[in-house]
Amino acid sequence: MTIKNRYPLPWIDDLFDQLQGVQSHKEHEDHLRMTFMVLREKKLYAKFKKCKFWLQEIAFLGQVVLGKGISVDPAKIEALVKWAKPSNVNEVQSFLGLADYYRRFIKWCSSIAAVMTKLTKKNEKFLWTNEYEKSFQELKKRLVTAPVLTVPLGDGGFVIYSDASLKGLGCVLMQHEKVIAYASQQLKNYEQSYPTYDLELAAVVFALKIWRHYLYGKSVRFIMIIKA
Repeated sequence: MTIKNRYPLPWIDDLFDQLQGVQSHKEHEDHLRMTFMVLREKKLYAKFKKCKFWLQEIAFLGQVVLGKGISVDPAKIEALVKWAKPSNVNEVQSFLGLADYYRRFIKWCSSIAAVMTKLTKKNEKFLWTNEYEKSFQELKKRLVTAPVLTVPLGDGGFVIYSDASLKGLGCVLMQHEKVIAYASQQLKNYEQSYPTYDLELAAVVFALKIWRHYLYGKSVRFIMIIKA
């Protein structure tokens, strides 16, 4: 749902940002009023007994919206700790799907998951090796220890750290020295032949595309991590 020109919510990630990004009771009232106006306009209805207002924190779609930011729901973390080693392709896909949902919390998520992704390819024999176990445990570790992400403010001052290698593209969006989100992507086949400087530029383009709704019209500083 989008409130035109006011509170656009194009993705789930942005919805969490809007839920948390309230600095005063008055602003929260404005958000509620605008939301109810759109519901009425679209002839949508919400049951009052299922609505909750003025909460300090709330669990929503597997994440917890806090006054200071957004974190992974502790209930999900408990389930992750108990997650057993996958014994077939379907279980691998389920785990990778969960990791992908929380990718904004995980630095280099795509690169770590790439190892296990091999097992999901057609005609690939399922044989769980130490390589897959290492990838599985690393993803679990990063999910369980995921940081609390801050919510972007509208005053600009964004900083993006980007890195690129044959393992993939990675970047982190920050503001006022706090992490807003991580992002990563495996290289496409044609990108694997790119020289280093082209890969670094590809990481910049990747970051600008996925975070354009935060960055449009704002000041942004890029810091490229280039290893000799």
